[in-house]
Amino acid sequence: MTDLDPEDAKLVTLARSARGRTGAPEGAAVRDTDGRTYLAATVALPSLQLTALQAAVAAAVSSGVQGLEAAAVVTAAEALEDAGLAAIRDLAPSAPVLLAGPDGAVRTTV
Repeated sequence: MTDLDPEDAKLVTLARSARGRTGAPEGAAVRDTDGRTYLAATVALPSLQLTALQAAVAAAVSSGVQGLEAAAVVTAAEALEDAGLAAIRDLAPSAPVLLAGPDGAVRTTV
């Protein structure tokens, strides 16, 4: 998708940076209804397991966000995981979620 909206392209870039900085399997970024962004990577601790999308939603919610406009996930996986998608849908039933590969190329929008 070369004609990606600049704000959505920013989400993909932020998700890629979260993944790359930590070496995690996934990076995610979400944009709230005020245009602020929150990013996170997969959390894999013995006592806490979160997908990158769950962690990004948690960061947004813990900052007082009431709604989300869009999200992006960068991963080698072929599909979005259900738990992260459910977290997005709790706040934004119709927000687009971009799924991009490690190279940043968007493969699909859910």
